[in-house]
Amino acid sequence: MPELPEVETICRGLQPHLESRRILRVKVIERRLRCLVDRKLAQSLEGKTIVRVGRMAKYILISLSGDVVWLVHLGMSGKLVHVDPETPKQKHDHILVSLDSGQELRYHDPRRFGLSLVVVANKLYDLPQLKHLGLDPFDARFTGSYLHSFTKRSDRRMRDLLLDQQIVAGIGNIYANEILARVGVRPTTRSWKLKRAKIEEIAATIPEVLNEAIRWCGTSFSDYRDADDKFGEFQNHLRVYDRGGEKCRLCPSPIKRVAIGNRSAFYCPSCQK
Repeated sequence: MPELPEVETICRGLQPHLESRRILRVKVIERRLRCLVDRKLAQSLEGKTIVRVGRMAKYILISLSGDVVWLVHLGMSGKLVHVDPETPKQKHDHILVSLDSGQELRYHDPRRFGLSLVVVANKLYDLPQLKHLGLDPFDARFTGSYLHSFTKRSDRRMRDLLLDQQIVAGIGNIYANEILARVGVRPTTRSWKLKRAKIEEIAATIPEVLNEAIRWCGTSFSDYRDADDKFGEFQNHLRVYDRGGEKCRLCPSPIKRVAIGNRSAFYCPSCQK
């Protein structure tokens, strides 16, 4: 699933192509996403001018004239790409948007776990997908004190706490593993056991790792592509994630993999205590 760095990369890539452009036509080929695409989606978008492309957590927010917002979530395998209309259509291109620039925006999603809906701007934060989100890691209010308020009495594993979107919005399994590797904490460590100073270090490391991933245009293992349909490169710089059995980048120990719930976690047994 695209996480915050991938979604941020897509938004930055789309901004110069989409902002100030008018939507001419919308064709919905497949409505059966995570939630059925509204039959009025095309009517809601056509004729609107794109004012801004932004992000909230893992959601892409396309603000339109008329005070409406097109919200897109890429699910497990989705991508939102800006292409020439002559580019051959792919099997899982579900929504096609023609722009007054002569180019086309395509929503592609093989597993159909994504989301596409239009909402009035002043109702945006009432959506169930957004109303309970925690702080964005780049929000000035996201501090060690904020994070410590959740960890100090929690018996949850630290990896799982970082994945809680009601605490930290936008982090997924890849970056939770990488953040903990940077600070020398095992993903299985119970949150309450970590001292305040270590929580401060984790809070400071979160935006650092995410910014590094954004600089490399995100992590591509299989489905993720940026707005120009290109791979990210941060997978070449990961310290632990998906490197089970490989040598640690900092010491001779092999990276270990452990199952936590239904997800894998990765760590160095020597560098992470």
